[in-house]
Amino acid sequence: MEIREDNLTGPQIIALLREHLENMHEITPPGSVHALDLERLRAPNITFWTAWEADDLLGCGALKELDPTSGEIKSMRTTAAHRRQGVASRLLEHIIEVARQRGYTHLYLETGAFPAFAPARALYERYGFEYRGPFADYTDDPNSSFMEKTLLS
Repeated sequence: MEIREDNLTGPQIIALLREHLENMHEITPPGSVHALDLERLRAPNITFWTAWEADDLLGCGALKELDPTSGEIKSMRTTAAHRRQGVASRLLEHIIEVARQRGYTHLYLETGAFPAFAPARALYERYGFEYRGPFADYTDDPNSSFMEKTLLS
């Protein structure tokens, strides 16, 4: 598996992100969808990666800088054909390592509170993320789970 920084212009990633947004809108009530579209993912404070096996897109993830010491994980998604094969774990490990290299002391994320998001929450728990209240511009929302990981040097 190769993880590459991505410029969000390839047809495979555009299709995966479209699927991701559509799925979030299908299973999450309006006003509680916090997934970013392509244009918002291209913001200068967001680094976006894709995971590949040869020419086969496996998944994606992003790191948004909140301030010089903290970041937020965004747009974690594995393609349907490659779920339960460790893709999300490898992407998350990569993002955590980059956050450490940047000198971040905290990583945050928001994910859904519904049963469909249980695998995502379990993944983050395995990597030491703990539940907390809203952060940054988020507000308290019963449809969201907010998590944080303290990064040690």
